Amino acid sequence: MPNQNRPQIYLQTPLHLDLETFPAVLHAVFDAAEIACLRLTTTASTPEQIRHSADVLRDVAHARDISLVIDSHYRLVQPLGLDGVHLLDGAKQIREARKVLGKDGIIGAYCGSSRHVGMSAAEMTADYVAFGPITADPLLGDGVKAELDLFQWWSDMIEVPVVAEGGLSLESVAQLVHCADFICLGDEIWKHSDGAVAALKAFAARLS
Repeated sequence: MPNQNRPQIYLQTPLHLDLETFPAVLHAVFDAAEIACLRLTTTASTPEQIRHSADVLRDVAHARDISLVIDSHYRLVQPLGLDGVHLLDGAKQIREARKVLGKDGIIGAYCGSSRHVGMSAAEMTADYVAFGPITADPLLGDGVKAELDLFQWWSDMIEVPVVAEGGLSLESVAQLVHCADFICLGDEIWKHSDGAVAALKAFAARLS
């Protein structure tokens, strides 16, 4: 069924977190727009950093009734009191992650620009699939972008929610309004010259 509602906002944390200052920024961001989910990005983090980051972010997110998922580390979800995992390798680990997390744990799968991988992930009980990047950029995956018609086809044909992520702009978000369930924002707001709150408000305005 096509998406009948406006997409919800899904936030991805910066790669490098300053846990002394980021919670205050996050509170301000949460005040600026309604957020459906927060994802802890864990690239280049030590186990100790991951645990500390999860503890800090969990308290902030759960106080607002916002789900917190973590990149890749599905075995840490339950020990850290998180809500689920975002798998970065499509459908490859979904069955094992589902065994660990049970039916209630959130499992998302990043599927690049591949309809086939997305369908496989959906069939293996992913709670959502993510396609991207929206802009062709060799620094974002393999440099192949996820086209608008992929999201439109998915929205028309598949019931599993779809997330658009990577290289989003105000213009591309406006095009995705009717065919994406979630818009994942990361560097689009954290690195914006006007600051995260102003950038988030601009994206939220396009979704309203």
